[in-house]
Amino acid sequence: MSQFFQIHPDNPQKRLIDQAIQIIRSGGVVAYPTDSGYALGCHLGDKKAIEKIKWLRSLDDKHNFTLVCSDLSEIGTYAKVDNAVFRLLKAHTPGAYTFILDATTEVPRLLLHPKRRSIGVRVPDHQITRALLSALGEPLMSVTLIPVGEELPMTDAEAIRERFGNHLDLIIDGGACHLEATSVIDLRDLPPTILREGRGDVRPFQA
Repeated sequence: MSQFFQIHPDNPQKRLIDQAIQIIRSGGVVAYPTDSGYALGCHLGDKKAIEKIKWLRSLDDKHNFTLVCSDLSEIGTYAKVDNAVFRLLKAHTPGAYTFILDATTEVPRLLLHPKRRSIGVRVPDHQITRALLSALGEPLMSVTLIPVGEELPMTDAEAIRERFGNHLDLIIDGGACHLEATSVIDLRDLPPTILREGRGDVRPFQA
């Protein structure tokens, strides 16, 4: 059975954030709130935890995993960003977007799309997520918590505990999240391609 932390969405308790980081660093899979829906996260490059997330979401090797980053400089370590893309990222982060970019060699191979060698990157506008990233000191490997056969992300921690409690190491209850997933924008070539319209406003990326 998973641990269940109630963390304040505006003023996250450092003690609980530090405990959450210990769980992540030890290979745990965590459900946590973002500025869209709840997400599943684990330590970057932890193969066992990543395989567990793929099993929970029934994902294949073609799924674009997302690195949840604290800021633009962290994105630049893991994704190839030229000046035009940097300006777009700067104008729309933090926010409810996932951007698809070409990965650098810093990204573990098991996270890469097998043919495109691309990676999703994201800088959420949510205090709990930002506190986790600050304490972790590196990106969090993440996917939106959308149950198999459904289209919308889960938004309630108690419902997550009831449905996935036996399979997660930690559930962070930060209150209700938005019902929409992120908007997914492919920035590998410009003009951008909108792959999914979600909570983030896609109009700035339309040709």
